[in-house]
Amino acid sequence: MAKIKFNNSNALFFNTLRNRVDAYFQEKKIDYTGNFQLYFKTGILLSILVACYTILVFFTPESGWLSLGICAIMGLDMAAIGFNVMHDGAHGSYSKIKWVNDLMSYSLNLLGGSSYMWKQKHNINHHSYTNIEGMDDDIDIKPFIRVHRDQKGYWFNRFQHIYGLILYGLTYFFWIFYNDFKKYFSGKISDFTPIREMKVSEHIAFWGTKIGYIGLFLLLPFYFAGIVNTLIGYTVIVFVTGVVIAVVFQLAHVVEDAPFIDTHGEDTKIETEWAVHQLNTTFNFATKSKWVSWLVGGLNFQVEHHLFPKISHVHYPELNKILINTCKEFNINYNEFPTVVSAIKSHLLHLKQIGSAA
Repeated sequence: MAKIKFNNSNALFFNTLRNRVDAYFQEKKIDYTGNFQLYFKTGILLSILVACYTILVFFTPESGWLSLGICAIMGLDMAAIGFNVMHDGAHGSYSKIKWVNDLMSYSLNLLGGSSYMWKQKHNINHHSYTNIEGMDDDIDIKPFIRVHRDQKGYWFNRFQHIYGLILYGLTYFFWIFYNDFKKYFSGKISDFTPIREMKVSEHIAFWGTKIGYIGLFLLLPFYFAGIVNTLIGYTVIVFVTGVVIAVVFQLAHVVEDAPFIDTHGEDTKIETEWAVHQLNTTFNFATKSKWVSWLVGGLNFQVEHHLFPKISHVHYPELNKILINTCKEFNINYNEFPTVVSAIKSHLLHLKQIGSAA
């Protein structure tokens, strides 16, 4: 495994920021973890999932358009569960109680993924080595999407800004049925990172998740709703989920002016402190929109999340104020797109520029 080191010898900026954030929580006398707002949202999102599933499988509407609409809502809701419930749980920020965090992180297993592998590829690789080739698997969709100039280019990458959003609709399906298995059998989380040794219970959880997911979201609907109806509805669900998940993560890191580093698998020392690297490679978007923040679990405050992953997303708006002031004081660039549309535009322009250079 390649070793990446940051120049943290003078981490005055992050130490100052961290002290101010700690002071904020002490002054407000609140915990870093989630609160009633998060728990209430969890109830809403899980209730929507159960309601959509029950209607589609056991009370299948006669109207095909109504069914497709419910499938789209279900796909959006599944993405929202990942953003709001699983994500905080996997980072240990949902609750002060460990087993509650573990339980919330296993909502990913309910949706077909592996929380064990996700924690390694996201919590460790993505957060530690953001936008570093061969280490950051969260934004890597090569060869179909070329995200920086050091990646090998193909002729079809010239059109990636056109087919990109459609391709993102397939990412959730491939995550469940291909990527997890590729990691499992190859023993690698990313090109240069091996999987931590799995216990017997973790092997059982992995296979139980996959079998249970197929039974719950395919076999049972086959029986009650019919094979054709199920396949059409399932396609809509996974497509919507895939697009929403992929777009939210890509907007934070794969946009114009976002730097990428290719170490070519070699030990490398990066001449910036880790926190500044996070600010350079991470972009916020639509932080003034409460609806966007509610839906994506605060991941539009991606900078705050990268700097303080152990703090629940419900606190990010206040942390944002502290961050902006501290960045101004230290003359460090803070990146943000004012709207979702402006972030998507920058993402597509970036794909076009990088694809055209292939």
